[in-house]
Amino acid sequence: MPEINWEEPYCGEGNNCFRVGTDADGNAFIAVRGAEDHYLTDTREALRQMILDIKAGKADHLL
Repeated sequence: MPEINWEEPYCGEGNNCFRVGTDADGNAFIAVRGAEDHYLTDTREALRQMILDIKAGKADHLL
């Protein structure tokens, strides 16, 4: 497992808490708080674009 530097959890409504982290190789990680060993990983740019798209409403159809 890579050494991941996790940020503080971001919690939305209820118990929906997520953590974002990075490693020394420039990879980005996102996980549910408390389950950081089961993470999604990609480049920082890919994670950045995903967050921007979500903020722009491109995932609203999933709600």
